[in-house]
Amino acid sequence: MYTTNAARGLPRHRSRHPTERYTRWAGRALVATLVLAMLWLVLAFHLNGQWMFALLFLVLGTAMAVVFTKRSLMSHRYIFPAVAGLGVFVIFPLLYTIGISFSNYSSSNLLSEDRVRAQLLARTYQEESAAFAFGLYREGDRVRLYLESEGGVELQGEADGEPEAALAGPGRFVTGPIELGEATRHLDIQPAEAAPESEPLAMREVIAARDALQALRLVTPEGQELRMAGLRSFAPMLDRYEAREDGTLHDRRDGRVLTPDQAIGFFVADDGERITPGWPVAVGLDNYTRIFADPDIRGPFVQIFVWTFAFAGLTVLFTLIVGFVLASLLQWDQLRGKAIYRTLLILPYAVPAFISILIFKGMFNQHFGEVNMILETLFGIRPEWFTDPWLARTMLLVVNTWLGYPYMLLLCMGLIQSIPKDLYEATAVDGGGPVTNLFKITLPLILRPLTPLLIACFAFNFNNFVLIALLTGGNPDILGASTPAGTTDLLVSYTYRIAFQDAGQDFGLAAAIATLIFLLVAGLSLLNLRLSRVKV
Repeated sequence: MYTTNAARGLPRHRSRHPTERYTRWAGRALVATLVLAMLWLVLAFHLNGQWMFALLFLVLGTAMAVVFTKRSLMSHRYIFPAVAGLGVFVIFPLLYTIGISFSNYSSSNLLSEDRVRAQLLARTYQEESAAFAFGLYREGDRVRLYLESEGGVELQGEADGEPEAALAGPGRFVTGPIELGEATRHLDIQPAEAAPESEPLAMREVIAARDALQALRLVTPEGQELRMAGLRSFAPMLDRYEAREDGTLHDRRDGRVLTPDQAIGFFVADDGERITPGWPVAVGLDNYTRIFADPDIRGPFVQIFVWTFAFAGLTVLFTLIVGFVLASLLQWDQLRGKAIYRTLLILPYAVPAFISILIFKGMFNQHFGEVNMILETLFGIRPEWFTDPWLARTMLLVVNTWLGYPYMLLLCMGLIQSIPKDLYEATAVDGGGPVTNLFKITLPLILRPLTPLLIACFAFNFNNFVLIALLTGGNPDILGASTPAGTTDLLVSYTYRIAFQDAGQDFGLAAAIATLIFLLVAGLSLLNLRLSRVKV
């Protein structure tokens, strides 16, 4: 008679196979290792001042520890990796982008205030009035550097943080024999009576040794540091800014006072000049206000916004028409070789899009492209596809229709084949023809299931960055725009150019536009799905 361990009074865990226990402990060890790794990332990001990333991994690690330790949440363990990936690669970047849109984050406002202050305090300037002409004199395999000032110019040192005269003499110094390629770069120099009688090295040899000379730091007996100021001179280097107790900086060179302005994220001088770099600060809705209030931004934004909707909508319409017509022809009973035609028509879908785009870019070349050669031969015209705004947009629609029609062809073929043949036979008995079948049977039966796919196609082309970047680059440009904007730009390429191609790299403004794009696509998709009565 078979009895269980529980009936025998033995501990329940002894009934498990050893392999099962080892697997369970290995899983726990793996989870513990991942949790500890995430806690280490939390600490690392926190120490580097990246509190948002630290918070992300803290939430992720805590969620993992809770899900994989509580028995009541066992069913959620299998979906946790997908949810974690969604949070890391979708939700977090979205929230991060929205957060940046409320700041002045840009190429001139990247560093923290402490790092900006440290960078300014590290700046130096040359004391040009104390510049020393130099000459290089060869001594065997080494060289000796002689420096001499005109008229016995004094070197300026520092005492108690203030410049003062620290050295006055003949203004002639010399280094010991040195190798320009040696590791030691700080060299002590001593006063010299006179320069050697031999000829100094020619200027071409000085230019050849320029990198090594620029790395030298010559230190006078009084501790003053000299650096190369040109191909013919060395000069003292002084700290330009001095920190004060009230948080301001004193400019020793110009005598100005720099005050940190937390509203704009810059040190501002007495005369109102902003000293770069700056630091990110919250600006509220300023970036969103600029989009609609600044005429130099509003005009290009509205133009690109309208073109983006037109481009996405017309692409869906043209690809649907071409795909539907071809799918209907491939269902024609009298057509032979359907398999061959089907394979040939789907080939553009198998070729990588970037290859097709680059081929079309060469074909539409205004001077040497095949398209213009044919048009010139037949009609005597050479359209300016890349410089005329409307022709450039037409070219984009032609190329994108070619790239997108195979997808619509596959969809329409599958949907048409699912329509019962009895319906067409019934209309034939009633005297209906192809037009009646098209508008009474085929279109009504395929549009309903096709609607969600058309919406997805619209959303994809709304953000079709690759086509714009490879074919036109957004050109031709919109004149008068304060941001980089082109007549063929979509909102997504327009945002990219603001963030990464503008001289100012205005990430805050780009993030605001990206947030609007997300809201537009999400809202439009939800509205269309509701109107098409698709459950969401």
